Amino acid sequence: MALDQSALLELLNVMRSADGGELMPRLLATILQLLVDAEATAVIGAEPHQRTATRTNQRNGTRDKLVATATGDITVKIPKLRSGSFFPSLLAPRRRIDVALHAVVMQAWIEGVSTRKVDDLVAALGIESGISKSEVSRICAQLDTDIAAWRDRDLSGQATPYVFLDATYCKARVGGRVVSRAVVIATGVTADGHREVLGVDVGDSENEQFWTEFLRGLRERGLHGVQLVISDAHSGLIKAINAVCAGAAWQRCRVHFVRNALAKVNKGHAEMVAAAIRTIFTQPTGPGVRAHVEVVATTLETQFPAVAELLRDAKADITAFADFPEAHWRKVWSTNPLERLNKEIKRRTDVVGIFPDDASLLRLASCILIEHHDEWQVSERRYLSEASMAKLTPPTPATLEPRRDHDTTNSQEVIDTPALKTA
Repeated sequence: MALDQSALLELLNVMRSADGGELMPRLLATILQLLVDAEATAVIGAEPHQRTATRTNQRNGTRDKLVATATGDITVKIPKLRSGSFFPSLLAPRRRIDVALHAVVMQAWIEGVSTRKVDDLVAALGIESGISKSEVSRICAQLDTDIAAWRDRDLSGQATPYVFLDATYCKARVGGRVVSRAVVIATGVTADGHREVLGVDVGDSENEQFWTEFLRGLRERGLHGVQLVISDAHSGLIKAINAVCAGAAWQRCRVHFVRNALAKVNKGHAEMVAAAIRTIFTQPTGPGVRAHVEVVATTLETQFPAVAELLRDAKADITAFADFPEAHWRKVWSTNPLERLNKEIKRRTDVVGIFPDDASLLRLASCILIEHHDEWQVSERRYLSEASMAKLTPPTPATLEPRRDHDTTNSQEVIDTPALKTA
């Protein structure tokens, strides 16, 4: 490309006025600006203030574009048009500089690298000027569109008989204070035996309204065919299940239940009590599981009356799994399947420490869960076999609608959520 006289003089002035440290950035900025203006002229069909028969549009001011290069950050003025839009192909996202920079920053942040360390990674790309925390946040915000689409995706493709709910806790600033925030996660096992992440949100795990809105969001997105909900006994969650998921049985996580029971005994007797409770889950039949709850409660009653009372009160809650195929028991009697997700979120969020707000925490947690969700979707291994899933009793038509009746005469015990109790 041959430069005209005015362009050459402009470059000469840049070289004369710049010192050694400024020469290359200013020279590059001038050349980029000339290239951008030349491309805009070709698109518009005329130079600025020029009248031609080939003009198809008009300039309407400019907007600044910050470009990160190996010589530092430079600002280029991109012409705006009266109709339509213009963006120079040289600076389009498909260009190597922008793609490499954005990809590294986004992936590093998703992997849990702190914004302070991201600057070193950017420098390794050759961007010696580094990158500010505000720039990292701006780049990461570009993820929000994809995250929103994933969180709002349709769930009505097939029934989801099993739904797991759990939360892990991270620090974030709310109202100027650093508080503990719950990252609540819903996963499910679909009718063909595959797992998927159904939803994620950030809030107060003990708040009934928060859980209710979260579960209603899943239902509105098409979640249906739920037969069993597995979770801990958070007070707000129990009330939300009662309001939104009535008609589905509720399995109280056996791991959390044992922890609740052991809180009522001294450490010296903890292992003995835990072993006694675990024998409930070794029984070979559903009726045997329920009958053994009373056996264990009677055994512990003399020395540990509080544990015996807890067992009797929670009998229906901790044995709901027994109404389902035996092949599923080990995988639906606790929220252990969510533990790996919780640990991965904690591993990556611990690097950040304190999040500036709920939105940034939700962004990182969502990206982590999307990775796992995608892995599950392409995996050939099912969480539960398709043959065993076929043994499930077909759900009632109003699986996720408010329940109107309470039938305890059927041989298969019906779990009515108003009767759920916390430890």
